[in-house]
Amino acid sequence: MTDWRKKNPLEWQDYMNKEIKVTADEENEFQGWVLTIDPVSANIVLVNFLEDGKVSVTVVMGHAVQKVEAVDEGNDTVREQLAHLFMPGESKAYTQEDLEKRKNNLKRWLEQNHIPVTEQGDAQRTLCVAGVLTIDPPYRSEDCSSSNEIILSRVQALIQSALTQ
Repeated sequence: MTDWRKKNPLEWQDYMNKEIKVTADEENEFQGWVLTIDPVSANIVLVNFLEDGKVSVTVVMGHAVQKVEAVDEGNDTVREQLAHLFMPGESKAYTQEDLEKRKNNLKRWLEQNHIPVTEQGDAQRTLCVAGVLTIDPPYRSEDCSSSNEIILSRVQALIQSALTQ
């Protein structure tokens, strides 16, 4: 295996949401689901789901990585658990059906108010407003992002008023 730290982010991305076994310095082995890999230090953040509903998080320092091998590809359930692991409690309460309903309601409201909106991303989960702002699940005003602060604040205010109606 080539030096772990010399890999590029696209190569590391192949490990995301997979269960891996990492051999580190002094033959220490760590196994878990890849939550993220730091592109600067090459540190790997591994998560293990424990039986009591808790999680164990391990950080393997990038400079210590000797060997990485994939153990399991994972599935949608694992990806969903990893994606929502560190979200605020309120965000975790939404089922897939709830999120789809919230997305469709917000999209319909935006269209009724003549605001151009499209769906984007792998699973069409992100709403894109006028090509300059995105709204991610669970589709609240704080889930908006844009480099244009004026548009961001105006759309956030619109969403906030839509949610209070």
